[in-house]
Amino acid sequence: MSRKISVGIIGTGWIGEIRARTCAAHPLVESLHLAEIDEARLARVAKETRARSATADYRELLQRKEIDAIIVSTTPETTHYPFTRDCLLARKHTFLEKPMGLELKEADELMALAREAHLKLTIGYTQRFNPKYAYVKQCLEDGTLGRPVTALVSRNVSRSIGNKIGGRIRLSPAVMEATHDLDFILWCLEGRKPVRVYSQAVNRIMEQAHGVPDCQWIMVTMDDGTVFTIGAGWALPPGYPHFSTATIEFVATEGALLIDDSHRDIVLNTMQKGMVLPL
Repeated sequence: MSRKISVGIIGTGWIGEIRARTCAAHPLVESLHLAEIDEARLARVAKETRARSATADYRELLQRKEIDAIIVSTTPETTHYPFTRDCLLARKHTFLEKPMGLELKEADELMALAREAHLKLTIGYTQRFNPKYAYVKQCLEDGTLGRPVTALVSRNVSRSIGNKIGGRIRLSPAVMEATHDLDFILWCLEGRKPVRVYSQAVNRIMEQAHGVPDCQWIMVTMDDGTVFTIGAGWALPPGYPHFSTATIEFVATEGALLIDDSHRDIVLNTMQKGMVLPL
């Protein structure tokens, strides 16, 4: 039986505000509590979402017994590990935006803390809830495609996104973009384990300004012989009509799926709201 919960959100920036609005509108969220160091943004988002409490100190949320779960949506990404560790130590179920940590030992510690305290810890891999991606998983599970052979995901975003991310932290497209697609393919190949990984990056545009690659290609071999390739980049010209374009090819013994996830199929553009990608 479902029950209502109280949710705290640490960081109400670009993605955090989206999370806040979603929680505010959700019938199973009883109350919303926000933490944000930008006072003007905090006041605006708290008012628009009717948050029960708002503070500049995220530790105040950890002290509130009524809060069941916390969303960590902070930047720079160096804050992800310490903030999430604090949430888990305060015995709060936690939803963490990617990346989970900047070092493997950080991720291992967070998982250990969650297991020891019987808490839910999940990473914001939202592509699993994209109907096109979920359809690939469904076709694998119901046998439509047969046994996996190979897969390819190519994702590119505009330079405006690359400058936004590269301007605050030196992380690669693999960590900030390809991570979604790595999670997606590993989810589709659940039960199999990677045994070999090869990657190559290209530096032409972003290196001078931010010291990060423009794009990165990753090839992974699984323990059953399946091979998949992930490409991610943030070097599309700023005038490109969408923030993100992606294509998926999933080939198996009994069939194949070819998916265009560039959003070129449905684009709603209005004078009031501008360009909206409704699906």
